Amino acid sequence: MRLEGRVAFISGGARGMGAAEARMFAREGAMVTIGDVLEEEGRRVAAEIGEAGGQAIFVSLDVTSEAQWNDAITATVERFGGLHVLVNNAGIGGGGNVEQTTEAEWDRTMDINAKGVFLGTKAAIPAMRQSGGGSIINISSQLGIVGVDNSSPQYQASKGAVRLLTKATAIQYAGEGIRANSVHPGPIITPMTEAGRADQERHDLTISRIPLGRYGEPDDVAYGVLFLASDESSFMTGSELVIDGGWVAQ
Repeated sequence: MRLEGRVAFISGGARGMGAAEARMFAREGAMVTIGDVLEEEGRRVAAEIGEAGGQAIFVSLDVTSEAQWNDAITATVERFGGLHVLVNNAGIGGGGNVEQTTEAEWDRTMDINAKGVFLGTKAAIPAMRQSGGGSIINISSQLGIVGVDNSSPQYQASKGAVRLLTKATAIQYAGEGIRANSVHPGPIITPMTEAGRADQERHDLTISRIPLGRYGEPDDVAYGVLFLASDESSFMTGSELVIDGGWVAQ
């Protein structure tokens, strides 16, 4: 098993890519904490993992709260004895251009998508240090690398911030055996993309921008995250893993 004996924390693990990552990590031997505001769904995923023979717990987590992050990491260490992997997966999307975007919309997206990653990283580093090192995996987006006309400016800015925060973390903590890498998914079949996929015009426009000609599946991303969590990527830090069907290659 690729993560046997490892303890992993996944924010936004109640559904979508986060739930796929949690299930895959557990199958590969990890002890998993799922942190999310979606309590019913998160507890269901943890229960499913347990029923399949894995180990998982759910903790309530608003990623914009430093106190809740600290409590969540403490609960993980108390339950499983340490922390080796953090996946900052929680995030929200949005649409609209610069002029249409309100200050409140900007602040909310930046708080969840960017500050949430910062707070999670800050909370996890001491626990990883005590565990002898670890791997931080931050879920950005292909839109953290390139711009597009039909996604909100705050979403794109927040994902760009995640990309550079990852590099800063990687450089600052490499000497302690703590790695940090970002993952840049393209359009994936998750609840976040459901409305866009239901709108035929938006769906067709999105597909036209993906050379492989389809939306990705959550497991397409989860396999990449698993690689970065494992020792197979032990010489990678500060890097970007793009899983976007070819979007940014054009």
